[in-house]
Amino acid sequence: MEIHKLYPDAPIYTSFCSDEWRERLDNKVVTGYLQRWPFSKIRRLLPLLRQWWFAKLDLSEFDIIISSSGNGEAKFVRKSRPDQLHICYCHTPTHFYWRHYDEYIKRPSFRPQWLARLGLKTLVRPLKKRDFNAAQQVDVFIANSTGIQADIEEFYQRKSTVIFPPIDVSSFSPLAKNRKQTSIPKKPRCLIWGRIVPMKRLDIAIKACQKLGWQLDIIGKGPDVDNLKNIADKHTNFLGFVDNATREKYIKKADLFIFCSHEDFGIAPVEALASGIPVVAYEAGGALDYIKPEKNGWFFSEQTDSSLIETLEKLPGKKVSPTKISATANEFSAAIFHKAIKNIVDKSWKEHYRENRN
Repeated sequence: MEIHKLYPDAPIYTSFCSDEWRERLDNKVVTGYLQRWPFSKIRRLLPLLRQWWFAKLDLSEFDIIISSSGNGEAKFVRKSRPDQLHICYCHTPTHFYWRHYDEYIKRPSFRPQWLARLGLKTLVRPLKKRDFNAAQQVDVFIANSTGIQADIEEFYQRKSTVIFPPIDVSSFSPLAKNRKQTSIPKKPRCLIWGRIVPMKRLDIAIKACQKLGWQLDIIGKGPDVDNLKNIADKHTNFLGFVDNATREKYIKKADLFIFCSHEDFGIAPVEALASGIPVVAYEAGGALDYIKPEKNGWFFSEQTDSSLIETLEKLPGKKVSPTKISATANEFSAAIFHKAIKNIVDKSWKEHYRENRN
């Protein structure tokens, strides 16, 4: 969306797009056969077809190609001529090939899980090889966090520049002024929002809050809801999808936001910071870029409920300032993202054009 705002006339090629997103992207979206039935129903299980689809796109009319690629295959696009420039904004080297392969084998997000495990074990080696080769065709890599920068270098053997993702902090920061909290109470009320999938490890937060007897409100939907409800007791409140007004009510009530995932970046915890809520996060991934211990949150060191409890037990009585916490999210605004992306695109094009001209 934010890259589209920078280059509104450029078409957007993707293997699948909902009607809602076509409208939000001003009907600039171009799709193909993977958009149609039956591929639209099973597209997440067809990574090889997605790779082929992007690789066969004819983008010869463009000088600059910007791909936005995470657990997808957008970086597989091919240049038609050497003077074209391909810039990849990389959210992550594909999770289920690289860093998080073991996690996906243990806790697949797809159903049925046995089929997801079988497909991943069978195809991971050739898919990893193709993914690595595609990364070598990119001219310029942008990473969305310092953790992803390290992963790009480790798995793709490529250097990158970090540009944090755009977050609508202006919609959340006014909420900080309505939070009068000056210290964390003896039994804090905890909050989580986002997509509910196994990799988010919400089970850790649920178990920790139950053992402490603290209230935990969870906003969102996803395939892991039923599993989590089976381990939850009266201290966990599953709210499902809610509108912004309802979420704001829970933001005003919350004393802590809990984030247990090893995330590439993590949009929801930064939105929580912008709202003035201190964040307790697993000490890994994108959280290392925005959690400032004792200033806007705290870390727990192991991805277990006992490690989370060890941190949580130390927090009652801690002094907090919602407005100061909110200010730490300002560096992740959309305006800063726009400026950084435009700068790297312009600079890279000038250097690339100069090299090809010579």
